[in-house]
Amino acid sequence: MTQKIKSVYFFAALLLLSTGCKKFLDVNKNLNDPTKVPVSILLTGAQYQMGQGLAFNNGLTDGLSVYMHQQSTREEADNYDMKGNDFIIENSWAKFNAALTDLDVVIKQSIEEERFKYAGVAKILKAFGFSQMVDVWGDIPFSEFNKFKEGVKQPLFDDDAAIYPQLITLIDEGIADINNPVTNPSNPGTDDVIYGGNTARWVKAGNTLKLKLYTQLRKVQNVTAEVIALLANPAGLINSKEESFNIAFGTALLTDRHPGFSDYTATQRTEHVSPWFYEILKGYNPIYSGSVDPRLPYYIYNQIKPGGATPNTTEYRDGAFVSIYFGSIGSDRNASQQNGISLFGIYPVGGRYDDGQGGVASATSGTGAAPQKLITYADRLYLEAELINAGVIAGDAREVFSRALSASMAQVDYVISNYVKPSQAVPQLMGANGATPIAAVTTYINAVLAKYDAGDANKKLEHIMTQKWLASVGASVDQYTDYRRTGYPVLFDPQNAAMAPGGNVQPPVDGNPFAVPQPAVPVQRTNNFPLSLPWAQTELDLNGNAPAQKAVDTYKVFWMQ
Repeated sequence: MTQKIKSVYFFAALLLLSTGCKKFLDVNKNLNDPTKVPVSILLTGAQYQMGQGLAFNNGLTDGLSVYMHQQSTREEADNYDMKGNDFIIENSWAKFNAALTDLDVVIKQSIEEERFKYAGVAKILKAFGFSQMVDVWGDIPFSEFNKFKEGVKQPLFDDDAAIYPQLITLIDEGIADINNPVTNPSNPGTDDVIYGGNTARWVKAGNTLKLKLYTQLRKVQNVTAEVIALLANPAGLINSKEESFNIAFGTALLTDRHPGFSDYTATQRTEHVSPWFYEILKGYNPIYSGSVDPRLPYYIYNQIKPGGATPNTTEYRDGAFVSIYFGSIGSDRNASQQNGISLFGIYPVGGRYDDGQGGVASATSGTGAAPQKLITYADRLYLEAELINAGVIAGDAREVFSRALSASMAQVDYVISNYVKPSQAVPQLMGANGATPIAAVTTYINAVLAKYDAGDANKKLEHIMTQKWLASVGASVDQYTDYRRTGYPVLFDPQNAAMAPGGNVQPPVDGNPFAVPQPAVPVQRTNNFPLSLPWAQTELDLNGNAPAQKAVDTYKVFWMQ
């Protein structure tokens, strides 16, 4: 893995300089005390830290996208083998802790200064951050988190089930702070890289986060009343693609771009788009056999043309698409494909739209300005469809699912037009007016709905969760949560005799023009699917109140049955 750790402090320094040094020195007598840094700088830093803790390359998605079979790698995440001292775990834990520490300062300082809208925004983001940590790690320090000044140097780990209700309370407090009528000396603006200071959208995000948490609780708690209350006012939730909850990245420097874009500039590319993911998009997998997902050239960029040569013998090739399998022990697994490997595309990392012309990826292949998705409008609709399907609430699951499919397509267009802003000409999935989908989109959605209609309730749930998984590429924490809650989508398993008969899996026989037929590839899985992630080993080593490291294949997060 190329560990291209991006620093948020560039942004903090940039903002600091823009305020003027004299003004900063006049306001802050102790430059070493973080509580004296303006809340605007701390908010920006916290948002970037959280985005990096979640994203490809730096964050949880880098490992969890392998677990969720949208990415494949030669590194620790392969074979479900991440340990507590692995870079992804240590870095993500540190990024979340840094972000949440800054948010605590924002909350305290904003309340003291009567900047209640800042406090409200910080509380909602804090609730989101802690919810993501609970969802992947289970028990974590919460009630004693960041209490060093109060004398707590080694915080206890709280029971995960006890944290969720406090997060919902924290969201409500945040919404109340935003709605506080007191005149604030200043409000969030461009320092808020999520909503640009639009606090009405922060309220919608807070309510949608509650809907998400209640959905994740549905198997261990009756949440019908709470969900009905939230859905009774759709306008109070994320209710359009423009209101989606995303952390924006920029283009000022390579270090300002989406962390996943760094594969375009890496000197050693080792991360691969998963063949399992590709084959579902391509219509090879039985779930959508014969239906090519129109998002394929947006999601995946191929550096070679279908008949082009690769640097070395490939393990998996289908025309221009080049990758390796999860769990591979094949002879070509470790062969470098630096300028032949397929990469994630303009969506989700701000890379290049695949126009079929190929070309070696570089810093100029795209802007890298894709956002890190937290909760999109499509996600909100998939949550609602799941709740109806599960009988938690009444409603027409098919109608909501259909809207979610369209919203997923529209989200791609919106991100490209409003965040990525490529110089390359990119066709719009939902048409020039955003409301008339191209024929391929209509054909695909109709095919998915036909499959949905033909299934029983369990099969319908599989379609809902599979489409949510496809739509949320690049945001694998919630995918991991959804899979452990519902068992969907179906994932590749080297031990499954139907998927890998005799321990071998067959690439498309005629997919490599230089080797027809392509040989079967031996694969194996020696670890069980992890039910949670290991805690960061540094935390366990330094915190005398931390528990012993867990067995990840048996340790369940509380909302699992």
